[in-house]
Amino acid sequence: MHFENFRQVMSAVKQFPKTRLCVAAAADDTVLQAVRDAGKEDLVDFVLVGAEEKIWRLAITNRLNLQGIEIIDVEDPVAAAYRAVEEVAQGRADFLMKGMVNSTDFMRVVLKPEGALRSGGILSHLAAFEIPGYYRLIYVTDGGLNIDPDLLQKKAITENAVRFLHGIGLEKPRVAVLSANEKVSARMPSSVDADHLKELAARGEITGVVVDGPMALDAAINAEAAAHKGIDSPVAGRADLLVMPNIEAGNLLGKAIMYFAGGKMAGLVLGATKPVVLTSRHDTPYGKLASIALAAYAAVLGGRPAV
Repeated sequence: MHFENFRQVMSAVKQFPKTRLCVAAAADDTVLQAVRDAGKEDLVDFVLVGAEEKIWRLAITNRLNLQGIEIIDVEDPVAAAYRAVEEVAQGRADFLMKGMVNSTDFMRVVLKPEGALRSGGILSHLAAFEIPGYYRLIYVTDGGLNIDPDLLQKKAITENAVRFLHGIGLEKPRVAVLSANEKVSARMPSSVDADHLKELAARGEITGVVVDGPMALDAAINAEAAAHKGIDSPVAGRADLLVMPNIEAGNLLGKAIMYFAGGKMAGLVLGATKPVVLTSRHDTPYGKLASIALAAYAAVLGGRPAV
């Protein structure tokens, strides 16, 4: 399903039975604002793990009604992350969200060898962007976790994202593997990797998807730019997913969308056995709300990002 904006995602989530979200280290203003807003939207049920006294104090400040919300009192943020992961792993919650805990510490808990959320595959970050003037959501990977992935890692990152997109109803996503232009050059390793990923998809080693690359950003998302360049591709101008060359490119693109174009972002970690909402501590409450909605939609359809 092609969503035009996050409001459509929220509306779709409401058509299904509610899932249960466990928040690790929930004693944070923007996290509780997102919980408040998700409660108003009636999107999910919550388990909040964190310093209970501080959660109650911040809830009052942020006009959050905690009636019917389970709170598990764990003072230390890392210990709260361990308990939240346990809640999800034991099936007492359907997916996980990072609160006010360091991202490195949080991911270390998710990835612990004995943990039930570890799938054995690579973890990767997927961002969904709602951009003013653009006609639908567009997805970007990986601008948040993997610094400089090699070809096999890029294949796994792409497969994580494709599984997720299948889970939210995109039957055959169009994937553009980005580089500076459409020429393959040994001097530009990202273009070589992009060409190889395209070949892997053509050979059926990446399934349920149409992949093209290397492709510059303009050709991937703008049909006029693609036509002007003479690119004849089912992906050009209509890409659903943009695969980044490295974390710097993904991070820069994401921040440019938000700060220059006024875009809104939802962020998820793919590759665990359950959906994981990973947003920055500086993200807006609306961005966290959108992330919750997107993860809930994938979870409720059984399209868990990586099983």
